[in-house]
Amino acid sequence: MSDPRVPHPPLPAGLSQGLAEALDSLGLAWWVKDADGRYLHLSPVGHVLLGATAGGASGKTDAELLPHAVASALRAADQGAMQQPAASLAEHQVDLGGQRRELSAVRVPLAAQADGSRPLLGVWLDTSVLRRREAELRDALQQLETQQRAVESLRGEVEGRAPRESATRLVQRDQFWDQLGREIDLSMREHREFAIVYVTVDAAPEGSPPHDADGRARVLEALGGLLRGNTRAMDAPSRLEGERFAVLLSGVGLATAHARMEGLRRQCATQLVARGGDALRFTVSMGVASFPHTAQTQAGLLQAAEGALQQAQQRGGNHVALASIAFGAAQPKA
Repeated sequence: MSDPRVPHPPLPAGLSQGLAEALDSLGLAWWVKDADGRYLHLSPVGHVLLGATAGGASGKTDAELLPHAVASALRAADQGAMQQPAASLAEHQVDLGGQRRELSAVRVPLAAQADGSRPLLGVWLDTSVLRRREAELRDALQQLETQQRAVESLRGEVEGRAPRESATRLVQRDQFWDQLGREIDLSMREHREFAIVYVTVDAAPEGSPPHDADGRARVLEALGGLLRGNTRAMDAPSRLEGERFAVLLSGVGLATAHARMEGLRRQCATQLVARGGDALRFTVSMGVASFPHTAQTQAGLLQAAEGALQQAQQRGGNHVALASIAFGAAQPKA
């Protein structure tokens, strides 16, 4: 990086000394060429990038400094940029110094000089390191994906003998309804409350790659894992159909159920789901109702949970909504 206190040689009209020093301070490779493609100025980083000695590029063209294929590509881009009224962007993949480089380039035609010539300003950003890191991240995500599947497989082997839904390893729907009926009977006999939660996956949030069929399946698997990890042995998380889930929280009141599901909602919103080198994100909407505070019948309880879920979706998703407490509802014993 050059010392900004050392002034540059006289610069063409339209290019300020301050801009040149700012580009140097940022460690960017920049240059100015004349209409014939000869370097009038080349920054220190530019010299390093081209493998030229300090000041060695002055008055030379790319054809004199670089392999023919590279020089031809750069010259064609320069000529195209000179025909544009404003800045133009381009991407280059070039072999420099025995290394494959990926360059993002900006070219700006400068104002006509006193002698009538019109030089071209260019700035190169070497994105090779960034691209390598992106490739390494994709590889890491693929490894994570493989590990997640292995963990899920092992977890499925050690889970209890209760039949599980194959995709999410959650309680099967029929067993969920059976447990709900038993929980209602227990609540009525012992005057204790419990909660039920309806959960559905929202559309792919901003910043996440789109959820195709395979991606959606991975999201449902991830949600199943989070539901299992956030419920107890006496609870019943289940996939009812498609992207609709339900959770029965045994012996839990409305406020506690809301607090637990709010924690689960936050986990979903920050979860990364590995799929083919991509990191998918997802959010959920939840509706929470309780027995007997919200309703005193199974049909009324499910209707209240459905209404709360619709409220969460109407608020834009990624939300937990509570069903209202019915006036005069039965109260459990303290």
